[in-house]
Amino acid sequence: MMDASKRRGFPTGDLARVAVFAALIAVLGVPGSLNLFGNAVPITLQTLGVMLAGAILGTWRAALAVVVLLVLVAAGLPLLAGGRGGLGVFAMPSAGYLIGWIPGAAVTGWLVERAGRNPGIFPLMVACLVGGIGVIYLFGIPVQSLVTGVSLGATAAASLIFLPGDLIKVVLASVVARGTQRAYPDAVPAVHRERLRSGGGR
Repeated sequence: MMDASKRRGFPTGDLARVAVFAALIAVLGVPGSLNLFGNAVPITLQTLGVMLAGAILGTWRAALAVVVLLVLVAAGLPLLAGGRGGLGVFAMPSAGYLIGWIPGAAVTGWLVERAGRNPGIFPLMVACLVGGIGVIYLFGIPVQSLVTGVSLGATAAASLIFLPGDLIKVVLASVVARGTQRAYPDAVPAVHRERLRSGGGR
């Protein structure tokens, strides 16, 4: 008989993977954060974890991993870079970027799912670029502008300081995801989705 977790569409293995990636994003905050040229939003490694979550987990599991992390942050756990936590972080200039992690991970995962059973480096990079940079900036820049009172154009221009580092993260996430998927085919979102549909999820 199929257990209750499978009937609800939440195999136990998926819950474990969600927890692992939530923890990974938190761990990537351990090196801390860096504010360059007075920018109110810090540079961190945690967006690398968001990209990896999308590239390996797919749409809903990646989004859920980020939601789990942000719920723990809201509860007061210092899981963001620099040991930040609590509801106050969602009123800071970086709040839009944090919220943008959720759709950013989901879009990355959605694009990778559509790259098929054997996604190459280029589709992975496009997915991380669109979801891990484009979508996150789309949420982050307007909120930063609103909170700081700086014009949208000036805020967008200032955000360009993040771009070189984020492009490096795109490459790293794509390489790591591709290597993981070669060693472990279930780390390809399309493969995992097919297994779930055939009743083979764990």
